[in-house]
Amino acid sequence: MRLLMIAPPGAGKGTQAARVGRQYDLDHIASGDLLREAVRAGTELGRKVKRYLDQGELVSDDLVLAIVSDRLKRAKPGGFILDGFPRTVEQARAADRLFAESGEPVDAVIYLDVDREESVRRLLARASEEGRSDDQESTIRHRLDVFETMTKPLLQYYADRGLVMAIDGEQPIDTVTEEILNRLAAKRSKR
Repeated sequence: MRLLMIAPPGAGKGTQAARVGRQYDLDHIASGDLLREAVRAGTELGRKVKRYLDQGELVSDDLVLAIVSDRLKRAKPGGFILDGFPRTVEQARAADRLFAESGEPVDAVIYLDVDREESVRRLLARASEEGRSDDQESTIRHRLDVFETMTKPLLQYYADRGLVMAIDGEQPIDTVTEEILNRLAAKRSKR
């Protein structure tokens, strides 16, 4: 199974992707984690990525594609859940080409719908708990603006192919997980 997780910052993508990945024994590939690892490593690539992250901007397509495609080559044979990639329609087109090369298209796109102010509240709470540099309020609000203009159009891109499963991401964590798993099970049984 090949799944994509799309949601605004603070919606719980990482939590839900990890849970779904465990349930189906899928590789949980979080583009944000891959980017932060590159920054921590202090490589040339990491320094380029850091400039984008510090400003709340999306990392350039070529950098993200290089990092994600390298990681996909090492994915488990059973599939993956991509968390935070693609983030633009152009990245989605590039991802389609990657998946076409392997002969394995995306099975579903899980969209966690969370209100903007709830996202801000969650991210500010995370900032105080984890101290992430990209969780300052001005950066958070900018990241949400970027999500609205750059990433949200992906929903229509994938909805046109009948792949989007919209989930209310403001429900309790366990309820969100249960709904995702139930919807995926129903989708698999229709095959």
